Amino acid sequence: MALGTQVDNTSENGTKSADGHISQNGKEENGLYSSAEASDTATNAESKMKVHNEEPVVTKSLINGQEKVESVAVITNGVEREESPKGEGERGKEEQEVVFIQDMGFTVKIVSPGTEPFDIQVSSMELVQEIHQLLMDREDTCHRTCFSLQLDGNTLDNFAELKNIEGLKEGSVIKVVEEPYTMREARIHVRHVRDLLKSLDPADAYNGVDCSSLAFLNVVTQGDILEKKKSRAESVDCTPPDYIMPGSKERPLLALQPQAKEQKAPLCIKVLTTSGWNPPPGHRKMRGDLMYLHVVTLEEKHYHITACSRGFFVNQSSEEEFNPKPSTPSHLCHSLIELLCQISPAFKRNFAFLQKKRTMRHPFERVATPYQVYAWCAPLIDHTVDSIRAEDTFSSKLGYEEHIPGQTRDWNEELQTTRELPHKNLPERLLRERAIFKVHSDFVAAATRGAMAVIDGNVMAINPGEEAKMQMFIWNNIFFSLGFDVRDHYKELGGDAAAFVAPRNDLQGVRVYSAVDPQGLYTLGTVVIDYRGYRVTAQSIIPGILEREQEQSVVYGSIDFGRTVVSHPKYLELLSKAGQQLKILPHSVRNEKGEVFELCSSVECKGIVGNDGRHYILDLMRTFPPDVNFLKLEGEELSKEVRSLGFPIEHKHKLCCLRQELIDSFIESRYLMYIKYAAFHLQQLGVKKQREREARSSQEKELKDKDGQVKRLEKVMNGSVAVVKGSEVDSEDKTVVNESKEQVIVEGERELEKVVEKQSSESVEKDKVNGEKSGEECKTSVAAKEKEEELHSRNGVVSQKESVESELEADEAKKIVESITYSFSNGEEQEMEESTRDIVRRAALAVGSLKDTEFDIRFNPDVYSPGVKHVDPDGVRIRKERQLVKDAAEFLLTVQIPTFIRDCLDHSSAPMDGTTLCEAMHNRGINVRYLGKIADMLANVKQLEYVHSIAVAELLTRAAKHIFTLYMQSTELMCLSAAVSHFLNCFLSSSQVPHPQQGTDELQTKNAKRRNKRKGRGGNPLDRGNVDGTEWASLTPRSLWAQLRTELKTYYDWEMASSADGIDAAVEHYSLQKISLLRSFCIKTGVQILLREYSFDSKNRLSFFEEDIINIFPVVKHINPRASDAYNFYTTGQGKIQQGFLKEGYELISEALNLLNNVYGATHPEIAQCLRMLARLNYVMGEHGEAMAYQQKAVLMSERVNGIDHPYTITEYTHLALYCFANSQVSTALKLLYRARYLALLVCGENHPEIALLDSNISLILHAVGEYELSLRFLEKALALNIRYYGAKSLKVAVSYHLVARTQSCMGDFRSALQNEKETYTIYKQQLGEDHEKTRESSECLRHLTTQAVVLQKKMNEICNGKAGAGASLPPIQIQAPSMGSVLDMLNVINGILFVQISQQDIENFKAEIEKRQLKDSSPTPSIEEKENGNASLKSS
Repeated sequence: MALGTQVDNTSENGTKSADGHISQNGKEENGLYSSAEASDTATNAESKMKVHNEEPVVTKSLINGQEKVESVAVITNGVEREESPKGEGERGKEEQEVVFIQDMGFTVKIVSPGTEPFDIQVSSMELVQEIHQLLMDREDTCHRTCFSLQLDGNTLDNFAELKNIEGLKEGSVIKVVEEPYTMREARIHVRHVRDLLKSLDPADAYNGVDCSSLAFLNVVTQGDILEKKKSRAESVDCTPPDYIMPGSKERPLLALQPQAKEQKAPLCIKVLTTSGWNPPPGHRKMRGDLMYLHVVTLEEKHYHITACSRGFFVNQSSEEEFNPKPSTPSHLCHSLIELLCQISPAFKRNFAFLQKKRTMRHPFERVATPYQVYAWCAPLIDHTVDSIRAEDTFSSKLGYEEHIPGQTRDWNEELQTTRELPHKNLPERLLRERAIFKVHSDFVAAATRGAMAVIDGNVMAINPGEEAKMQMFIWNNIFFSLGFDVRDHYKELGGDAAAFVAPRNDLQGVRVYSAVDPQGLYTLGTVVIDYRGYRVTAQSIIPGILEREQEQSVVYGSIDFGRTVVSHPKYLELLSKAGQQLKILPHSVRNEKGEVFELCSSVECKGIVGNDGRHYILDLMRTFPPDVNFLKLEGEELSKEVRSLGFPIEHKHKLCCLRQELIDSFIESRYLMYIKYAAFHLQQLGVKKQREREARSSQEKELKDKDGQVKRLEKVMNGSVAVVKGSEVDSEDKTVVNESKEQVIVEGERELEKVVEKQSSESVEKDKVNGEKSGEECKTSVAAKEKEEELHSRNGVVSQKESVESELEADEAKKIVESITYSFSNGEEQEMEESTRDIVRRAALAVGSLKDTEFDIRFNPDVYSPGVKHVDPDGVRIRKERQLVKDAAEFLLTVQIPTFIRDCLDHSSAPMDGTTLCEAMHNRGINVRYLGKIADMLANVKQLEYVHSIAVAELLTRAAKHIFTLYMQSTELMCLSAAVSHFLNCFLSSSQVPHPQQGTDELQTKNAKRRNKRKGRGGNPLDRGNVDGTEWASLTPRSLWAQLRTELKTYYDWEMASSADGIDAAVEHYSLQKISLLRSFCIKTGVQILLREYSFDSKNRLSFFEEDIINIFPVVKHINPRASDAYNFYTTGQGKIQQGFLKEGYELISEALNLLNNVYGATHPEIAQCLRMLARLNYVMGEHGEAMAYQQKAVLMSERVNGIDHPYTITEYTHLALYCFANSQVSTALKLLYRARYLALLVCGENHPEIALLDSNISLILHAVGEYELSLRFLEKALALNIRYYGAKSLKVAVSYHLVARTQSCMGDFRSALQNEKETYTIYKQQLGEDHEKTRESSECLRHLTTQAVVLQKKMNEICNGKAGAGASLPPIQIQAPSMGSVLDMLNVINGILFVQISQQDIENFKAEIEKRQLKDSSPTPSIEEKENGNASLKSS
């Protein structure tokens, strides 16, 4: 059962449905995912309510309908911060009916030869094939691949849905029937056997193949936490390793991958390979021989095995002699595994053990991820003989997919057909999104393989005669081109630099057009791959494009940047529809001959009609308006504020564009301005009218019944009538549009500021409470535009609450505009209507709207394109369009960046590494090229030192990546590992880097020779004609750091401190960590290094050697298709939770999980996020066991899809530790927290708010088990960090002081405890006042400590003075060991989860209140702790 709603939206993460579906309940014996079982709560009838635009029904009681006093969780700040952007406009308004998917779960019995019959749970929506997959995964049936399923003697169709099969019902018996083999089936069987034998081998994960990746949760917790018995607190070993202790400078790398010793899988067989006697000669083919295998068992016996249509048997061949007759006994078996068990007892024994271990692993550790995740460091693994791997590498099957016999896949057709699937109702949309997702993730995998083959010199070019840079390739129906400026195409725009970024910009264009999903307009499948210093663009091929010249194919746009232009009515129609959502303005341009053409995209966007009749668009690199802050424009003046920040800066290329997120924010902000401006003036018009009426007749109470917002506005307005009169703008005088417009804006802002005053003062209050001095950001150089900031910061979601307020205010302003406009147009006098129009006109002018009569802000992407001739190059229209583009770029600097810094100041979503920092910038619409400016601003804010360090580290590693890219291009294949290790030494090593050993001839060190054997010499078409390829050897640390300094200045306009002339000086000056820089650099460039301890600081020994460079992986960029319905359910569920309806919220989010599994398969970053949310909700509702089960899945999934050391994974570990503690698994909780702290140290070092949170958690649990001294060390670190980031007077710091005092009193150190508790008391008193319960609690605590201290002191005095007699000793100190419950309460507080006691009466009152307000208000029970924990409770990373 599911509910239907629809919003279309784009995403930052995505993935592929794995073949073995995983059941949501984690029932391993049934590895089949079915949306029926996904969650019992999701299916119960209560959730059958419409989600679309309906108010929720208030349930009988807030939770579970209990009648007594309830504990209701209040979720601080509303709700989990989302990593996902907002939906982009709704499509399905007209289909508000709810679609129920009739999804029934039932049980069937499976009867398989050689095993006992068993039951499995299936769902009516499943395909028969999914039962196949299940049986191939089950321990007792996994050795079969070639079988059919029969019901009552009828063979079932593999692709039929179970609900369509006659006679299939609860309790039916399905028989497994062995089928005869074909050549293909025999090969599939052998491959399956090989996969089973390798299933525990981590080699695939380290080598980055077959979508396998690493997960260490169960190694860290030493087994599955769900199977552990509750450990007693006494038996806890809680000593952390030294490198985790606060203050430790050690950052070991080996701990990153804690290989359990027993992880080595047992060897079952020495060799299993295809035999040299293949293929069977004709006369044996006639006897049914399909293929021959050669096997060496652990007992050192050699066998030759024949695969025939009836199964496998041992034949009489040997290495030298071919004798295909069956030997005696022949051991004919239908399955190869059964045969091997008969001929080798060791195989039988070890295979049974391997099976047991394989099925013990969590399904999430085994199932494939949607996209490949690469490990940046790996141990050296033995390279074993594997004929199947070898065959995959060298066979002509290169590019042929297994399941489509005898042909390559037509990627373009698959990608476009899936988009054309119907999507009117929920089942259709799910089917469509699942198909789009599956094809897309397959395409990404194929494109990545192809790009590597191209760079490795394994693909023939389609234009082999041209120079290497200009070559293009086709492989597996995918077109590959290199990121170089061939034929001076980009000469005007920045040459190779422009050619390098164009594919990435193009990909952004493809992303937004796919998200808008316009019918009839098609984009190409596009993947951008960076590999070994080359950028490769992989695209699906438009049917027919290779048969004709480009000039003939293009029916819309320009192939030479505007000299010749063509247009096409069908394209204009399709593009203008999409353009309305993307805010692209239709505009006209002239070609060389002066003819005028209308376009609705940038000029270089090309339209080509394929042979399949579809309308394709490509080259979308300028979908968004140009960023004028990075363009030096003739005769264009940017505003004073922008110039004062050092702009415009000349960038390496002229393709800088603004981001879609920025355009959205800018338009939203302008719309709010427009509405408020108009409301303000209409209001005044009403007041003026009112006064005239009063003069005419004495009806005074006319305006009384207006709503409250109007009154509030009126007060302000009565005072400011004079201002308004002064600001009348003579709209006839349009000689200088710009000046008058700016003047109006300023005037409008002044008035608006007053309207906003109340709100902003509230937000300042709130900031103060949060312990952030809101004066802080005034230090930054951004103070220039405070007025506009004040105005627009309402637009930045500074906190959940404020955004709600500003929405309300905007809503009410809209109502005023609508109602007043309505009353005016309905029969008021003519002049009144005139003045209304005038007001709207002025409001439109004030916000720079392109139309006078309404709000219309769209962008012309070509306004500053070189080579484009505009129809009226100096007209008013084009000036307006240019001004808008300048305004948007200014908005980025004066609003978005300060808002971003303000976001950082509340530390609620503190970025931990460069990746999360850039993600946060992108969510605000800030491009990474502004990182230099942001770093400079952060340097002035003391509380944000840690973000400043992360920003500088990101700048350094990005600049290093730019240099490394060019460096790799000039390096010969034979020296790759030597060159990479030399570069890393120059970048990160403290020692004097000598001239590297010139190992360019064949007789190098053994390792290098072995590694290069498979890559022939000089076979790379990309060798630059550079004979020796040893330019790399001339790099020195000094020259590299000089290049870095230049690159940082030219690309990011960021000056490195003059003292930072090498790695050690930079690390010292900016408090960086070499290990974090190494991690970041490897992830960005795809380098994989050996897992060992590196000594960076030795002055006389190199850090890196040739043997340390294990591999280079591709870095892949692609779009992420989205599960739109799941996204709707998720956000609706979040809304419910914010309103306090946890149960309904929980059901909606469970349903979202269902839909996510339906679209993405078993694993995906968004599923991990959803699981985390469900775990948190279960915890809040008191289901601690369920919370732990969900969170365990979230951790495993995050490790698999995000990476074992990704910041999100660290957050998941922290959450899991809390739930383990709540389930009395104390030592497990500590292990998890130690792991989280270790990862955090590796990623960002010790100075970070996240470490403060981790340390508070660790110390509380250590306190609970009586390890007071250890506990105190972590607490003191947490206290120091909290003071540093939240200010000495914040409530967080008060809690830290209190915890320190508590621990000290337990250790008997009452004097220090008193001192710290006094600090707590002072802060509470100052922030909350004398009468607050927190302040009273603290004073009570002080009283208790004082009496304890006095008793102790008296006793000591007596002993000192000898009064106490001979046998005197100190009295036993009254230490109250904390109860687990009290520790858990405290853990909840510091993690931002609050339970507030509410009586039944309160609940009744509350519900009445809610009904009254029609659920406008979204905060159920405000409590002081909400202020205390300024960070979101469902704390997402």
